[in-house]
Amino acid sequence: MKQDTHPDYHFITVVMTNGDTYKTRSTMGKEGAVLNLDIDPSTHPAWTGGGHAMLDRGGRVSRFNAKFAGFTGKK
Repeated sequence: MKQDTHPDYHFITVVMTNGDTYKTRSTMGKEGAVLNLDIDPSTHPAWTGGGHAMLDRGGRVSRFNAKFAGFTGKK
């Protein structure tokens, strides 16, 4: 294996949006660096479910459902 080809892999501290911290290994920064997250699993809709409802603007969803109502793929 070639020497000096791999990045420095060291411990950093990750601070989540609610203040919780944990240590992990990373190539970011230097040993002991702190990574402050703006988005994490406790706040991002991808992990929390989001609570978003699909909006039917201009009847697009209604038209789609009417056009493909008979196509279910089930018999």
